[in-house]
Amino acid sequence: MNQDKKQDDQQALTARLSRIGHKLLVLSGKGGVGKSTVAVNLATQLAEAGYRVGLLDVDLHGPSVPTLLGLQGQRLAMEVDGMIAPIRLTERLSVVSIGLLLERDTDAVIWRGPRKYGVIQQFLKDVLWGDLDYLVVDCPPGTGDEPLAVAQLIGHGARAVLVTTPQAVAVNDVRRSVSFCHTLNLPIVGIIENMSGLVCPHCGDIVEVFKTGGGEQLALDMAVAFLGRIPLDPGVTASGDSGQPFTRESMDNPTARALLHIVNQVTQPESNPPKTIMKETSTMKIAIPTAQGKLCMHFGHCEQFALVSVQGQAITKTEMLTPPPHEPGVLPVWLHEQGANLIISGGMGSRAKDLFAQNDIQVMVGAPAEAPEVVVKAYLAGTLKNGANTCDH
Repeated sequence: MNQDKKQDDQQALTARLSRIGHKLLVLSGKGGVGKSTVAVNLATQLAEAGYRVGLLDVDLHGPSVPTLLGLQGQRLAMEVDGMIAPIRLTERLSVVSIGLLLERDTDAVIWRGPRKYGVIQQFLKDVLWGDLDYLVVDCPPGTGDEPLAVAQLIGHGARAVLVTTPQAVAVNDVRRSVSFCHTLNLPIVGIIENMSGLVCPHCGDIVEVFKTGGGEQLALDMAVAFLGRIPLDPGVTASGDSGQPFTRESMDNPTARALLHIVNQVTQPESNPPKTIMKETSTMKIAIPTAQGKLCMHFGHCEQFALVSVQGQAITKTEMLTPPPHEPGVLPVWLHEQGANLIISGGMGSRAKDLFAQNDIQVMVGAPAEAPEVVVKAYLAGTLKNGANTCDH
């Protein structure tokens, strides 16, 4: 490619991106974590909230977006000037995927790196997105050609949303995704813990069938915002198979509420990003449930809460507060009113964790029964040893 052509392409790319407000890259170091489902429902809910949204699927070898949106058999239109017209799913949501360019839905894409880069550049440069508030990019798993190409082509203004499941095998791979973002100076909006617990189809409660909390702990370890936990829900599978985004079907269950909570955090102004606990510099208040002067194994059975104020890595104040009577939903709201942004407990059920997340309070469980200031000092020093959640119902 000659130098003039490169300059023309760059100018065209810059002009196209200048019409897009926020660029969100949905990433995961691990396949099978529900990343595409999260991307589709994130884009759909943003559009439902009134934003103009583009959804770009650059998972070239496994494009799932057409299936999740019921677009099988539809194809993108090429304009006379070589531009690409996206499929307008709704008045506010446009979609582009390599799966909408293939001759057949069963065709495999067998390309090497340079061709992948060229197609992704074309999607960003030549698609007639128009003016968008958000461009949501569904990237393939890993830290290879496609996410690297998107991050480099978009450059300044891109931000990452990382998706993991709670299990260690996924968390370890997503940890590499955090490093990938740091290496590229790609800001991270936060981490989503997907498939975290199971929504009971009979009563609607969340049952912790498998391990939970891995993504939340990763966010704490890496000083990244935790956006929330999305439980497994049979309705999500059914809606994906039927081509109808889950958030269109229902907003009255734990999964839909979790997705809405995540969207609310993502749409916070970049000057006021989602709350992230940064041990080195932040002012924060840590709530410790206590009984007989030591951390209580279950926050709902405590006698008092120690509210420990921290500046940087120093404890500046400790208050002992008597909580209101323990009833569902009361303590998260009360602690939020006291200014708490982290609770460290021996154990906590999944429903309570969700309620704390909805009140912008992060949760750490499995802490030992020590004096509150001992627990906080160990947390600040990175030496707090967490065991099992002593209350996982």
